[in-house]
Amino acid sequence: MKKILLAFLLSSPVIFFMIMCTVVVMLISGDNEIGNDEIGGDDGEYVTNGISPEVERFRAVFEKYARQEGVYNYLNVIMALTMQESGGRYLDIMQSSESIGLPPNSITDPEFSIKTGVKYFASVLKQADYDVHLTLQSYNFGNDFIRYAKERGGYSKEVAQSFSNMMAVKMGWSRYGDPDYVDHIIRYLKSSNHDVKLVNGSIDGFEIVMTEALKYEGQSYVWGGSHPSVGFDCSGLTQWSYKQAGIHLPRTAQEQYYALKRIDEQDAKPGDLVFFTGTYAGKYITHVGIYVGDGRMFNSNGSGIQYSNLTSGYWREHLVSFGRITN
Repeated sequence: MKKILLAFLLSSPVIFFMIMCTVVVMLISGDNEIGNDEIGGDDGEYVTNGISPEVERFRAVFEKYARQEGVYNYLNVIMALTMQESGGRYLDIMQSSESIGLPPNSITDPEFSIKTGVKYFASVLKQADYDVHLTLQSYNFGNDFIRYAKERGGYSKEVAQSFSNMMAVKMGWSRYGDPDYVDHIIRYLKSSNHDVKLVNGSIDGFEIVMTEALKYEGQSYVWGGSHPSVGFDCSGLTQWSYKQAGIHLPRTAQEQYYALKRIDEQDAKPGDLVFFTGTYAGKYITHVGIYVGDGRMFNSNGSGIQYSNLTSGYWREHLVSFGRITN
């Protein structure tokens, strides 16, 4: 029977060709259905939003070198950065030439541009203590911005603008870099997790608090802000979010610090608050965030309303204590 079928196919080239085309199409489409919002980068904090076909077609190349440099979890961030750098319109797709001392657009091989750019991104990320916003701005400004920002409390738009102004004067240029670089990249990204999951051992009301707080993720920090109509500073966000769960907190970070019961870090649960000092000149307690477990907090800071890492880097250095609502 098999011999008869084979002979039939070989004697009918048109039918054979159609069958082979169908098989090829099935093989190509079977494992490569890519949705715009759910691609790449393991299960990191960001997914892409509006990446152009000119950049998307190099995804496998980005993945290759992201894995090689140990930054695969940042794949989507790197591709969003590339959208801002070139949109896929230039051969030096990541505009990597200057990172190796060459004039702009000297690189004419897209893969070499990606290899060089990802290696440079990985180096900057490590120096920036894995702060994504600081890393992105430093990719644009250069490594000197990392030290400059850390000495001024970390990345913020104000710090970026200050550095740009300083360097423009120093170089005798009308402007230096793009102080809004981070915002330009973030438009190509969105958070991968807007759903609040139940957490064993979390305080009562945690899910309500975080459901409310996450509505404002990605918005800018607003000094003195305490309402959705104007935006939030750190304590404004905590006060408003906890209010939705029937928990009334004082207005400022320092007042919240004194109103809560202080607890050791090892006893902290999702829904407790975490307090910091020295993030700007003034009072003892200068910042507050919502502890969400696994060494992270959700907070409004100079980089915007976002998740932040507590285990190392800037926030670790300024951490004072955790606090629990007892009434």
